[in-house]
Amino acid sequence: MTTIAEPVRRVYVRGVRGSLGYRVADRVADLPGVDVVIASGDEPVDDESFDVVVEVGIADHDVLGERGESVTVGAEGLLDDARRVGARHLVVVSSAMVYGALANNPIPLTEEAVLRPDPTFVYARQLAAAEAAVEAWRTEEAGRRVTMLRPAIPIAEEGTSSLARALTAGSGQVFGETSAPTQFVHHDDVASAVAVAVERSLDGVYNVAPDGSIPGDRVRALSGQRLRLPLPGRLADVVGALRWRFQRGPIPPGLRSYTRAPWIVANDKLRAEGWEPTVTNEQAYVEGTEAKWWTMITPKRRQELALAGMVGLIAAVLGTTVYFARRWWRRRTR
Repeated sequence: MTTIAEPVRRVYVRGVRGSLGYRVADRVADLPGVDVVIASGDEPVDDESFDVVVEVGIADHDVLGERGESVTVGAEGLLDDARRVGARHLVVVSSAMVYGALANNPIPLTEEAVLRPDPTFVYARQLAAAEAAVEAWRTEEAGRRVTMLRPAIPIAEEGTSSLARALTAGSGQVFGETSAPTQFVHHDDVASAVAVAVERSLDGVYNVAPDGSIPGDRVRALSGQRLRLPLPGRLADVVGALRWRFQRGPIPPGLRSYTRAPWIVANDKLRAEGWEPTVTNEQAYVEGTEAKWWTMITPKRRQELALAGMVGLIAAVLGTTVYFARRWWRRRTR
């Protein structure tokens, strides 16, 4: 009996610069029947042929900021490379921020939701435009596929996400408003979503997030931040904009809407393809932001520790009192 080997698919993973990129590269390289070439995206791609191009870097907010690059330029480079290598399938890591954060958003948002990114937040607006450009690439030729992954805030222990810091800093700062819930997805789970997309040749948009979300008040508690005086909405915007302008605050003006209104996404569609989250929202946040150790203690445990501390203090006081009383008595009896 003759066994016919499955044809090897060639995959070009570009934008591999940070923690997420390396995780994606490792997961894709572990897939059976796949030949992987990894690149940062800076170097020109050789005149080779690839079946799949995976883009990790155009939505990496921190790397883009460090390099002074825009999402738009990154998307143009991606599509140029895809055309050059003759790829038929693109897998792009975008962001759930393209949905926008509005008070009338359904909870959770599905992949069919209209994209309404905050027009003052350049990053989210450019991502939505990049997604449109990728969709235009799909329609250029019949048979092309696009997997558009929209993760919540990607985060991991290797470094603190600037978006996570900013969202936390903006939580609970407006008088009379409750903080919006938030989702954080671990880099490992985003990487596994990319691997599923490549392995199953997924076509379409897929949200990537753990089940549920973290309430805004819980995010603030986990951050261990000092309490601040909430300001009226308009005044909070003005103060925040001034702090950002003079490099005294972590929140770019356009991001504020994402701290005040929900943009929680559903993961049912990706789960149906066999993907499962392995890290909860809270676990991902704690690992990625170095939350203070005391924020993870339950109220009951805090009471127990406080009681133990009080008992220890009383014992120390009694011991010290007995020690000095004995010394005084010995001196007196000499």
